Amino acid sequence: MIKHRHEAAPTRASLYDEITNKIIGELEDGRLPWVQPWGTAAAKAPLALPKNAVTGRQYSGINILILWGSVIEQGFSGQSWLTFRQALSLGGSVRKGEHGTTVVYADRFVPEDEKKRARETGEQARSIPFRKRFTVFNAAQCDGLPDDVAIAIPPPLSVLIEPKVETLIKQAGIDFRIGGSCAFYAPAHDYVRVPPPQAYFEPINWHQTALHELAHATGHASRLNRDFSGSFGTNKYAFEELVAEISAAFCCASLGITPTVRHADYIGSWLEVLREDNRAIFRAASLASKAADYLLRFLPDRIATDDDQWEAA
Repeated sequence: MIKHRHEAAPTRASLYDEITNKIIGELEDGRLPWVQPWGTAAAKAPLALPKNAVTGRQYSGINILILWGSVIEQGFSGQSWLTFRQALSLGGSVRKGEHGTTVVYADRFVPEDEKKRARETGEQARSIPFRKRFTVFNAAQCDGLPDDVAIAIPPPLSVLIEPKVETLIKQAGIDFRIGGSCAFYAPAHDYVRVPPPQAYFEPINWHQTALHELAHATGHASRLNRDFSGSFGTNKYAFEELVAEISAAFCCASLGITPTVRHADYIGSWLEVLREDNRAIFRAASLASKAADYLLRFLPDRIATDDDQWEAA
């Protein structure tokens, strides 16, 4: 917590509404799309961030939530995805009758009238953001793919996980203090404080908490410069908690730690935020990816992710 196959694009509103309404439905049912049942009978795929099978790059933002949901709902055995054409490029094919999962590509374009205005005034042309849909298929929906694509990579050994988190904490350059009985990030003084590990039932719970509070710290003006102006109980405060919650889940998945709900008491506030703004979950997931990438880059074996432009393959 804080202390203090390419498809024709639908209207922008319908795209936001469709994804937002799905996530609202999950939250209303008490399920958090960034906390999937990894390690249970419902999850056949190992815990990991979804990646593109051809480029090897990890998906980001809202697409992580979309693809995680599809992995669980359809019982896929891996987290690798590719387009219909990419499957063909690898010598494989999508099995007949398989249905793909829609992901989102974010980009910007400059309208012709804006180009004309810029030429006439000598000013820089203003670009307009937009999102397009693309269909991707899980590697488990394909035949004939190379073994290194078709076979799911197992998660790291548990004994290797905690040292990685501790390395991240040391290398991130964030003032990290251990003590007290409450975990929080203090924006005004820019430090994180987490109770000692022995205060937690399992050591991994301490690391999950540390990643949540470090996610908040990435928002400091000297780092990613997020808005901390919201007081407790406001939508701005709830939004920042949503960003930290999702970012911690992304970090955990990258490290092989099963994400958990840190602040389930905020679900009501998150629902209010999403109902008022159909783009809020897109922004929160995007900011969460940036926060996770900021922290994970301090790991020596960090895997490259897609750049900010791509939210899809």
